[in-house]
Amino acid sequence: MKPTRVASRVQRGPVDEPRIARLAAQIADPSRARMLTRLMGGDHATAGELAEAGGVAPSTASGHLGRLVDEGLLAVVPRGRHRYYRLADADIARMLESLALVAERDRHERSWSGPARLRLRAARTCYGHLAGQLGVCLFETMSARGWLASADQGLMLTEAGETWLTGLGVDATALTGRSNRRGRPCMDWSERRDHLSGPLANTLLAHFVARGWLRRRDGERALDLTPPGRQALGQWLDLPV
Repeated sequence: MKPTRVASRVQRGPVDEPRIARLAAQIADPSRARMLTRLMGGDHATAGELAEAGGVAPSTASGHLGRLVDEGLLAVVPRGRHRYYRLADADIARMLESLALVAERDRHERSWSGPARLRLRAARTCYGHLAGQLGVCLFETMSARGWLASADQGLMLTEAGETWLTGLGVDATALTGRSNRRGRPCMDWSERRDHLSGPLANTLLAHFVARGWLRRRDGERALDLTPPGRQALGQWLDLPV
């Protein structure tokens, strides 16, 4: 008789779930993805506003928001009796932008053909800085004119750049300290070219809005370039139509 062969079984220990899988599961839900997209401009929103953005009832939105906060994708900012939500930090915004780049690469031009998307493509906020065609134009002009120079961990405003910004009316105190003069390239979702991000870029966007050169749209990331803004920035930039 042939000896009976007993199949050996490999004992495996428990497999740890990759952290990236948990994060991807949160973003994969369409309602949660719409909520996250609503906040990519760097603004704050109430639970009711995010429920509307996600297309769900307030009670359902509460559960979604709790999961996003627990996973570190959103942060809660109390203001009196109200609670506002925002993206946890700039890393989350960059991650979402990168996912959008990959998700739309095979249908890029078609996905930017609608009126609302054209507004978004022209100029928009990207977690506190300027993006879209206007953001790319600004960054490329600053680089070509020598207003930015390579530095450790990114880019630095040059003396020529500071002179330009002073001429635009930017408060010199906003540029004191090396950290406030720093920026870095950020791949633009719609243009597939870099725009400027970082503290310097945030200062520029805040100044453009305060001067009335750019106007925010309620509930949108899109920005309108106003006639005074076109006149002021058009002296230096090859503005998109």
